[in-house]
Amino acid sequence: MQLEFYKYQGTGNDFIILDGWENQFELSTSTISNLCDRRFGVGADGLMIIKKHLHYDFEMLYFNADGLAGSMCGNGGRCLVQFAYNRGYIGVQSNFIATDGEHNAIIDLNRNWISLQMGDVDEVKLREGGDCFVNTGSPHIVRWVNNADKVDVVAEGKFIRNSIEFKQYGTNVNFVEVVNSKMFVRTFERGVEDETLSCGTGVTASVLATAATNKINNNISGCKVITLGGELFVKFERKEKAFVNIWLEGPAKFVFKGFIDIL
Repeated sequence: MQLEFYKYQGTGNDFIILDGWENQFELSTSTISNLCDRRFGVGADGLMIIKKHLHYDFEMLYFNADGLAGSMCGNGGRCLVQFAYNRGYIGVQSNFIATDGEHNAIIDLNRNWISLQMGDVDEVKLREGGDCFVNTGSPHIVRWVNNADKVDVVAEGKFIRNSIEFKQYGTNVNFVEVVNSKMFVRTFERGVEDETLSCGTGVTASVLATAATNKINNNISGCKVITLGGELFVKFERKEKAFVNIWLEGPAKFVFKGFIDIL
């Protein structure tokens, strides 16, 4: 079978997108994993399928690079919004449903900028040793470091991800360096089992955890975040221990379209 696909990236976090608006896709775990393989396939951090929905502008189906169904992906969501707009399925404002619930999105055509509303976060959990755990649609450990560029993200992230506590379901691990009101974040992603150039839910989790622990100005309502793949911006409102009206903002770009034969 010949498969038509589209490649998009958001600050270096790259995705294969399949158009399921009219077509039905039944892809096995091994097929998705092979498509995401960077040496023997197209190569991507994950794969998404866009589908029609009766009550929303579209539905987002997300799969990790290992071929398994994934939780929410922030950069993936922004890329899928751009894809849906490029295909003429939505306007500059839209709402869609993903595995973690409803999301709103706004496209700024002048800046090529996608703003994606994330789910509310009830609590940032402080862990023994000073790390935090935050679920922003995907589970994240946030750890603060002094020199993020020198951290062995793969070794340390893999150790935490495969610890007894997280081995069964996994967790993403973020290493965060705070410089004045800006942040530098590097992320080890479960399902990819490697460091990615950027992680939208990880960046969001890192900003919220840093705000909750007062490592940035307690009065701010947004923060610029530098990743290996580029810059993102996270806006939020605090409501006691909770965070609401959370927006992940940044670029999402079409890379190329192609065809591949799959068995």
